[in-house]
Amino acid sequence: MNDMSAPVALTKKDFESNQDVRWCPGCGDYAVLAQIQKLLPTLGIPRENFAFISGIGCSSRFPYYMDTYGMHSIHGRAPAIASGLKLARPELSVWVVTGDGDALAIGGNHFIHAMRRNVDLKIILLNNRIYGLTKGQYSPTSEMGKKTKSTPLGSIDRPFSPVALALGAGATFVARSVDTDLPHLASVLARAAAHRGTAFVEILQNCIVFNDGAYSTLTDKATRDDARVILEDGKPLVFGKARDRGIRLRGMEPEVVTLGEGGVAESELVVHDEKAAHSGLAFFLSQFDTPDLPVPLGVFRSVRTDSYDELNAQLHADVRAKKGDGRLADLLQGGETWTIA
Repeated sequence: MNDMSAPVALTKKDFESNQDVRWCPGCGDYAVLAQIQKLLPTLGIPRENFAFISGIGCSSRFPYYMDTYGMHSIHGRAPAIASGLKLARPELSVWVVTGDGDALAIGGNHFIHAMRRNVDLKIILLNNRIYGLTKGQYSPTSEMGKKTKSTPLGSIDRPFSPVALALGAGATFVARSVDTDLPHLASVLARAAAHRGTAFVEILQNCIVFNDGAYSTLTDKATRDDARVILEDGKPLVFGKARDRGIRLRGMEPEVVTLGEGGVAESELVVHDEKAAHSGLAFFLSQFDTPDLPVPLGVFRSVRTDSYDELNAQLHADVRAKKGDGRLADLLQGGETWTIA
């Protein structure tokens, strides 16, 4: 006789909606969607306890393609809506899927305060350095000099580093991956899912139509090993196809060195510490960029502090213990009243 109370094992297919996935052929969003659909069945959470919230943009079509609860909300406001949902329904696993334009332009204020509050959300930012849905305008992460429909002479705005911005706002989990490295992407998303508090993941993602090749140095087999360094907690910053290059500090300045050349030893290299109490090292790494330094991929910071929703629950419990559950009628009829003539 079957045990009807036993939980049903979920699969990737259980999280695939009946909607046709409509991104441009070759878009990096497909890889992210597939990896999240593969991850969710492994988390031991009932399907009805997931919710995906998005704003506006190509990435924000995500909730349509997930067979979970969700909301396609308004431009830049997904973190605020997701925060309210998590506080009202703390048992839910709440995910935000956003883009560089949605999160960092009109949504910048909501983004930084989500990081500051440390609500238990998983915020996935797909960064293609362009506005794709509105047909190719420059975004807050577009590089200086970028020529687009809205900057025909080249952008003179300095771009945001989403990782640096999140760290500066006090995020407790910050990571970065790239859409073409599926094993790395899967491991980073799994780490984010396990974090208690705001988990922020920037995914460098290709827009094949309006910004094709934006991250080619990080994804092409001929260049990627020399253009990126994989962060591993407690290990030195070593990179390169032959694993013979590393990052050493010269005073407060980072420099690329070749191991063995001039007697340089691995013990001289910077050692990554994702659990450091302060975010100084993580912020330092967030400034790395090609061509002078390799782009870091992996977990920059992962520390455990009380999340906003935990503190909110404790606050309510303390008040109830002191004053009881209360009655709505008492609230409406109590205190000072006034009459409007």
